[in-house]
Amino acid sequence: MTSAAHSPVSNPGWKAWLIWSVGVAAYVLAITNRTSLGAVGVDAADRFMADASTLALFAVVQLAVYGGMQIPIGILLDRYGSRPIMTVGMLLMAVGQLTMALSPSIGIAIVARILLGAGDAAVFPAVLRLVATWFPAQRGPVMVQFTGIIGQAGQLVALVPLAALLHATSWTITFGSIAGLGVLFTVLVAVVIRNRPPERTVDVSVNTDTGVVRVVTSAIDTGVGIRAAWAHPGTRLAFWSHFTTPFAGTAFILLWGMPFLTAAQGLDTAHAAGIISVYVVAGMALGPVIGELSRRWPNRRSFALVLPAVVLQLVAWTTVIALPGSSPVWLLYVLAVALATGGPASMIAFDHARTHNPSHRLSTATGVTNAGGFIAALIAIFLIGLMLDLQGAGTPETYSLEAFRIAFLMPIPLWLLGMTFILIERKRTRIRVGLDPERRR
Repeated sequence: MTSAAHSPVSNPGWKAWLIWSVGVAAYVLAITNRTSLGAVGVDAADRFMADASTLALFAVVQLAVYGGMQIPIGILLDRYGSRPIMTVGMLLMAVGQLTMALSPSIGIAIVARILLGAGDAAVFPAVLRLVATWFPAQRGPVMVQFTGIIGQAGQLVALVPLAALLHATSWTITFGSIAGLGVLFTVLVAVVIRNRPPERTVDVSVNTDTGVVRVVTSAIDTGVGIRAAWAHPGTRLAFWSHFTTPFAGTAFILLWGMPFLTAAQGLDTAHAAGIISVYVVAGMALGPVIGELSRRWPNRRSFALVLPAVVLQLVAWTTVIALPGSSPVWLLYVLAVALATGGPASMIAFDHARTHNPSHRLSTATGVTNAGGFIAALIAIFLIGLMLDLQGAGTPETYSLEAFRIAFLMPIPLWLLGMTFILIERKRTRIRVGLDPERRR
């Protein structure tokens, strides 16, 4: 990789802002697609006559495809740029939602979730690449932060308007409408997005710590890059940080939150949607705060931010499932805020990956890191569904608070496993970079 001496653009004009705005709007739609099933989980179970394990399989397959596509998407972005990859991603999601709208069986619905996961995987990395190519390096961290925060509004779109449309019309009309939006954005992305400013002939990536701009190439050997990235304890610390922090919130918002709040806790749909909305808004508000603290405390991120976020989630989660009877509503709001810390805290994992890997394997390390949270989420989602089924409470008619109490024990070992490896890899990383003395054998 070769270096450039200046930032991609010194002062972004209206075209840069237009391209970024379309990219962010597409990301909002991608998040809406991602969380659409969670907002109507009970309706999906009724439509497909699916038990809890099968319903969980929808989300597990989608997350598995999303996580598995991270590194291939990075390589394709290196080679072809944001515009074609993002266009294909939006089209795949549109086809996926149309398939979901018309699906007569569980098998076809699972194919739809596969298409959604593959399309969704392309959007966020492509938008981040647009930030790197159209905006000055010094604006990179702020633009990335705003991209993530605005994108999360897609969860609110899935939560309120989508559910209201479904209950006012039908399954086919609702998911067909999202598919129509996907087609519209496919065209919009193809027409508006450009890989790079016209004055530049190559794409670049930006090191957001130093502001150094580098020409992007795709000559890296993926297998060698993955092995080299994983060999560094800083990458493993990043992986386990991302594994441990966001998965419970993902499982809650993507599938099990609405059934738990309505069928188990006895809330009406509007009140349950309000609690999940607090989760989304709290995550958006906490992002800049945790990001700034991470910048100020680069050597204390794990102890000061990551582990406290995990402990807060663990305490709130176990308190809710341990209380006899339904939880007070205020405690459910506390749970929503506690789970919301996981998303911003998981971004610290990418700080670790960036800090401890050279630029030529940064995208590989980022892909490995990003896979962590989705692996944990798909395990949690599947185990919760399996445990509900084993108790004979696998359908909306049989959901109960007692069954959810047992099923919601499943994330606890994942938190404990993750915290253990965070402590282990943090120590190894500090030894590797010379902050702690090497252990005596």
